Amino acid sequence: MIGIYSSGIWRIPHLANFLRERCHKVALRHALPAEVDAIAVWGYRPSGKKEVRAAQSAGKTLMRLEDGFIRSQGLGVEGASPFSMVVDRLGMYYDAGRPSTLERMIQDTPGNSVLAAEAEDAMRTIVNEDLSKFNHALPFKRTTPIPSEVVLVVDQTAGDLSVKWGGGGATDFSRMVNAALSENPNATIWVKVHPDVLSGSRQGYLGAVELDDRVHLFTEDVSPQSLLRVVTKVYVVTSQLGFEALLAGKPVVCFGLPWYAAWGLTDDRHSGAVCLAQRRGRASLTALFTAAYLRYSRYIHPSNGQPARLSEVLEWLVRERQHGLQRVGHLWAPGLPLWKATMVKPFLHTRDNQLTMARRCRPAEACVVWGIKGERRWSKLAQQRGIPVWRMENGLLRSSGHGSAQKPPLSLVLDKQGIYYDARRPSDLEQMLNNSQLSAQQATRAQRLHQRLVEQRTGKQNVGHFRLPDAAAHRLAILVLGQVEDDISLATGALGVRTNHDLLHRVREDYPQAFIFYKPHPDALTGDMKGDISPDALSGLADFDARDVDIIQCIMQADEVHTMTSLWGFEALLHGKRVHCYGLPFYAGWGLTDDEFPCARRTRKLTRNDLIYQGLIAYPTYLDPHNYTVISPEDAVEILVETPHGRPCTMKRIRRRIRHYFRQLMMFIKLKLF
Repeated sequence: MIGIYSSGIWRIPHLANFLRERCHKVALRHALPAEVDAIAVWGYRPSGKKEVRAAQSAGKTLMRLEDGFIRSQGLGVEGASPFSMVVDRLGMYYDAGRPSTLERMIQDTPGNSVLAAEAEDAMRTIVNEDLSKFNHALPFKRTTPIPSEVVLVVDQTAGDLSVKWGGGGATDFSRMVNAALSENPNATIWVKVHPDVLSGSRQGYLGAVELDDRVHLFTEDVSPQSLLRVVTKVYVVTSQLGFEALLAGKPVVCFGLPWYAAWGLTDDRHSGAVCLAQRRGRASLTALFTAAYLRYSRYIHPSNGQPARLSEVLEWLVRERQHGLQRVGHLWAPGLPLWKATMVKPFLHTRDNQLTMARRCRPAEACVVWGIKGERRWSKLAQQRGIPVWRMENGLLRSSGHGSAQKPPLSLVLDKQGIYYDARRPSDLEQMLNNSQLSAQQATRAQRLHQRLVEQRTGKQNVGHFRLPDAAAHRLAILVLGQVEDDISLATGALGVRTNHDLLHRVREDYPQAFIFYKPHPDALTGDMKGDISPDALSGLADFDARDVDIIQCIMQADEVHTMTSLWGFEALLHGKRVHCYGLPFYAGWGLTDDEFPCARRTRKLTRNDLIYQGLIAYPTYLDPHNYTVISPEDAVEILVETPHGRPCTMKRIRRRIRHYFRQLMMFIKLKLF
């Protein structure tokens, strides 16, 4: 059991999951319980001296805690909860005066080699996706020309323990600026201010640096990797940004002794660097990363607080970051009914943007509308204001139930070019598919998601538990998918056949000997939408009416699936079926379907993994239908799996409806208050 004196440490969310042991709050005025075998303190913080003495006098092991190197989404000084922590029983990673657990791990070559491939993947993700210790800042965008040679000098917060224990001081920051100027006579010097200084919570060492034509104070709060892309060299005392610069492939000059110095990777200017190098030896960048980020650091998943791997945390951060970057600025989303507004607010609103959902709005960066119908209604006004129209729509995976039931969707998409079902013009999804180049890791993820979907027989319209009649034996079994005939996807994606009756007639004409079974769209059967075919009209065209059969069961019994633009055609592709398209749904034109009409814009021959990754992972945003938080596609599939099939009993339906309206009321209140 771990004893905790500090109230600050005790209040850290999910502390026991970080420490992987039970924790017990103790007090200095009381004797330690016998079951406590270690005391946790926060790094080398001076306020913990009494706790250290108490632990030592009681003969207890001392565990020093600190923030991990991928700490949180926001700043710690602003209250952002950590999802990374380091635990050290020898010293602390920023103490250059003696070995730490991290230093020993870096020297453990066999232990690091086992995780080298995982480390390489994580390093690429951090650099390519602009990730860092704190992940609140937007990418760097320069409005004026960038000098041809930029040297970055990194300031730190006054009193930073890593400066003190890394052998640095105020004079080292001055020396660092002077060295950057003298060693790079043709370069512009950018002095990078620490995010905590920018937030107003702390002071820096170089706040009073003398500025001139060559020395500029860089006060923009931007993501480190996006800034590092435009600099040629980096000077630090002990800042963690120095290691992130190494990840970015930049030369790094150290005027202190940070944990990543004296391994042969940095230009070390501190007088103690030679002695430290003799103790540390040499190591590769991958070894340093493996030890520090994969072995030394401990992680919890930001969504549930459970122990996690770095890859899971990075995946969550990438998703959250992409979600936020796609919605930067002031967004205006007019004309949404209450039930829809309550559902899309979490989809559109982020910690860094402003969202207005009223019909009238002061100047905004974009007008966000629901699909093409919303575009028709609001595009003229948006054009008058000189702002672009972005379209949002249900994604390709939805919660159980049919589309007209006003149920919260599992997935939504935001498209700035068009929308995935409109074949008349490009869309973001079409562009992503045209440019798809999956890494091995992405392809594996797509395969796993595909396998999980097929295993659980989950689909976009997961309604309703078949064998084809004996008349189907020894005949080609063709499933014909009905659609809502006034659905906008037919108006924008159908090119020849445009009605369910005409589709059936065409299939029967082309395949007179086939066994044709017809699955109408559930919305057409409820009377909400147009598209139902009477039994008399169906006679002679279809051999079997599958209206009461689950769609996945129908697909599994089919040899071929024929459709105009239905998303069920995509489901059929997932199940390995041959799909014939009489229109241009998003999955047609890529060499995976038999197409009646070509699309000149779709220039690639894709794999099913490309379609799955771009269509189900990269393009949509997934929302938990219970709390409206952003989740992964894998989590969304599990929600579909856990959703019961069939029609619930009357009392369950009543309770579900009450919960539904209560959530809408709460979201309505939030809409009005925030």
